[in-house]
Amino acid sequence: MKPLVALVLTTSLAAVAGIAFAQLKMGAAPAPASDAVLRAAVLKAIPGVKIESVNPSVIPGYREVAISGKVVYVSVDGKYLMQGSLVELSTRDNLTAASEGVLRRGTLNAVGPERRIVFGPANPKHRVTVFTDIDCGYCRKLHSEMADFNKAGIAIEYLFFPRAGVGSESFQDAVSVWCSADRRKALTDAKAGKPTPKKTCANPVAEDYELGRRIGVDGTPAIYAADGTQIGGYLSPQDMLQRLDRIAAKAR
Repeated sequence: MKPLVALVLTTSLAAVAGIAFAQLKMGAAPAPASDAVLRAAVLKAIPGVKIESVNPSVIPGYREVAISGKVVYVSVDGKYLMQGSLVELSTRDNLTAASEGVLRRGTLNAVGPERRIVFGPANPKHRVTVFTDIDCGYCRKLHSEMADFNKAGIAIEYLFFPRAGVGSESFQDAVSVWCSADRRKALTDAKAGKPTPKKTCANPVAEDYELGRRIGVDGTPAIYAADGTQIGGYLSPQDMLQRLDRIAAKAR
């Protein structure tokens, strides 16, 4: 039996879908090769992709490979690649999502508070990173409920992800918000549909956008817990609190 598996990866360097096909053969485990051979095989199949790490996998004969913020599984002989969610049936834990969360956590933790626009209570119970687009409807809905998020003990820490890309009108509005004397007020006004006075200055908007692309943001709002877990799309304050409480309880 030789099922055909198709892989579609969006690379952070080329912003183009790379497609690789692998026929999985049932039988003996593949002969081990060095990680260098494995890396070379992946790069040959998907030129220009960024391989971030190669780690052991719970699947015999395979390595867990991080490619542009996503985890895939590559045979140790460099012949086969599998993409999809690896779930441990006894616990129903998504091991792939957990590994991708670890990757995102390190990346997001490297972004300091000086690059974020933060709305939060004095002593938040939870912090989330939210990639936002000023013009997106659900981003505006989330922001309109900010008082309820903060009352629930959730700090919302914004990074910009103008979906239309660098140089778009949404991108320029994000720059203007960042360059305002009061960024929080400027962002709140912009999300309420008020015209954004044009301003320019040194700003991190392009860096935020590229960061979002690197970790796989494909829509807004994109919401990440402190451990790197992606918890939404839009969530109501109560739903977000429940989700964050479950993540925190599981980590204890």
